[in-house]
Amino acid sequence: MDDAERLREAGLRVTAARLAILQTVSGGDHLDVEAIHRGVCERVGQVSLQAVYDSLNALQRGALLRRIEPAGSPTRYETRVGDNHHHLVCRRCGRVTDVDCAVGHAPCLEPASDAGYLVDEADVIYWGLCPPCRAETGSARSGSARA
Repeated sequence: MDDAERLREAGLRVTAARLAILQTVSGGDHLDVEAIHRGVCERVGQVSLQAVYDSLNALQRGALLRRIEPAGSPTRYETRVGDNHHHLVCRRCGRVTDVDCAVGHAPCLEPASDAGYLVDEADVIYWGLCPPCRAETGSARSGSARA
């Protein structure tokens, strides 16, 4: 299914900006809003930053994009939606990498107390150093650090 059909199926109008956002995000790697804005402008000419924000919100509500908000980092967007995956974030450079859920189903973690909520999702972010940053800092350990 092409992007225009996906927009229609989500109940969204097909616009050049929305198509350009989907193309930019799918061609990028967990892009922030400024990178998406640049990509959209390269594809369709001048589009306001506010229009990009508005479209990103609509695309997220339509389940065509997922927003990732790592603490201390800019909000990022991805097109990998509808599955239960998590993210690795580099503490040094901010690189974000997808990692499949070890459990496979949502929610993959159960709270000690649900306080009456119906829990349907757990958002897990793993933090560490990506391979290039590890190489730059001379951190030779591989794999997870365990206590």
